[in-house]
Amino acid sequence: MKKLSIVVPCYNEKETVSLFYDATSKVVEEMGIDYEIIFVNDGSKDSTLDECLKLYEAHKKIVKVIDFSRNFGKEGGLLAGLEYATGEYLAVMDADLQDPPSFLPEMFKEMEEKGVDIVGTRRVSRKGEPPIRSFFARQFYKLINKFSDVEIVDGARDYRLMTRQVVDAILELKEYHRFSKGIFVWVGFKTIYLEYENVERVAGETSWSFWKLLSYAIEGIIAFTVAPLRIATFSGIFISAFSFLFMLFIIVRAALFGDPVSGWPSMMTIILFLGGIQLVALGIIGEYLSKTYMEVKKRPNYIVRKIYE
Repeated sequence: MKKLSIVVPCYNEKETVSLFYDATSKVVEEMGIDYEIIFVNDGSKDSTLDECLKLYEAHKKIVKVIDFSRNFGKEGGLLAGLEYATGEYLAVMDADLQDPPSFLPEMFKEMEEKGVDIVGTRRVSRKGEPPIRSFFARQFYKLINKFSDVEIVDGARDYRLMTRQVVDAILELKEYHRFSKGIFVWVGFKTIYLEYENVERVAGETSWSFWKLLSYAIEGIIAFTVAPLRIATFSGIFISAFSFLFMLFIIVRAALFGDPVSGWPSMMTIILFLGGIQLVALGIIGEYLSKTYMEVKKRPNYIVRKIYE
């Protein structure tokens, strides 16, 4: 019998892990497939680890717990779970039940009947989210898809079912700064998406603030496109050309009409404009350099304190 591994990154999810286990195990057992659930405690500050260990003690044949030495972020948790999983099929899910476990049987069915390698999920609505967060999320997908070589589906969740071949391909990518939404698409393979309405958290509060999401979006753009660097280059070329033409205009005007007293406002406007463009360009270059700096250090994506298996 083939085995399903379910990877569940957890950060401050003490109220949801047991609810997640109850809901998910019930669905998978009805499917009649061998399975394991891997909880990755990503340096939680609450009693998430204790709740995970209670499940481990009660269901040692099913539950595994990976405890990080500190918080390394969701990407580190995903990577650790994929690396330690042993199943021929792997699913990535959130502990807050925003990824409905009831989809798993349909995902398996779609994979078998259509011969695909990945069955992903995407939200067709963002009901329950703050409007400003939904607006910026939509703009992010529009922006990254204009410049990236791969299309990242708007509303796509990390929740997906993958074959072992897909996971092995993902694990071959060794970059430090990981953006899983892009990596899942970049590796290719036959993929379909199941659509569903947004589901709110079953309990607790999200740890993803607006600024964390903004930072994550910038990580994704930098990881999957060099377009910002090209924009900075083209902006420099355009402004240089405009400055050259303006210089010719000043020379011609001075030759024909003399040299009138220069206007302080116009001078300051030009200086501030060019200075702002230069700072933006330097900032973009700095972002890419900082990512290169972290890559060449070759630090691990996570450090495991203990594994319970």
